[in-house]
Amino acid sequence: MKVSDSIRDSLDRAFMRINSPEFIPHDPVQFPRRFSSLPDQEIMALLAAVIAWGRRPQILKDCEKLIGIMHGEPHAFLMSGDWERLDPACNVHRTCFMRHMQYLLRALRAIYSRHPSLEAFAISAGTPASEAPAWHLMDAVSRVARDVNDGAHCPEVIPSGLASTALKRYNMALRWLVRDDGIVDLGVWKAIRPSQLFIPLDVHVATTSRSLGLLERKSNDRKAVEQLTGALRQFDPADPVKYDFALFGLGIERTDPK
Repeated sequence: MKVSDSIRDSLDRAFMRINSPEFIPHDPVQFPRRFSSLPDQEIMALLAAVIAWGRRPQILKDCEKLIGIMHGEPHAFLMSGDWERLDPACNVHRTCFMRHMQYLLRALRAIYSRHPSLEAFAISAGTPASEAPAWHLMDAVSRVARDVNDGAHCPEVIPSGLASTALKRYNMALRWLVRDDGIVDLGVWKAIRPSQLFIPLDVHVATTSRSLGLLERKSNDRKAVEQLTGALRQFDPADPVKYDFALFGLGIERTDPK
């Protein structure tokens, strides 16, 4: 797909405006940013991303609740296993309950029992060499999750059908961990390059992209993610996902003007 220079200029201006420190307090990226150790950052990034859907005020409120449940120490809380004693029926966010989080936490505890970080696990799984890092990583995490959950699958935290899902939440978590311009995203992972990332495709991003002629596919699936990211790589091959700020921000401004 060939895209015009005028669209790139418009997106570049929106990116420069939105990718700023002022963005942080209004976005769940603030939660992994509160921590200094890599495991704490990784765990908080994944858990915040899992519930990053719906209205932003509720997302932020429920992320705060999660940090409280973990006593402000994600890695220590994970490894303690104290979360196994929490009420599985406790609501975490919308249709996500503690039993769903416990499913994911069992997998993460197994991973951190064998690796010093999730990045180290990703390296051991061969994710940096993959053309689709988020899907590759979550396939590896899913295998661990099934092993420690008696073969069960939990689509509330790990989407089914990795061959077709847009994997929005985990592409967003990787954006936080990998992009390294020092403004909003953390940039704490070095094994994966920003050029390898794919756009976190939510409703706002998809709608705005179609209105700009950047996305022709009607379904918000993996092929749509690949198509849109391919278009954005024409603008900046080294950092195509920086335009997530522009597309998401423009979409929010259209539907929720301040």
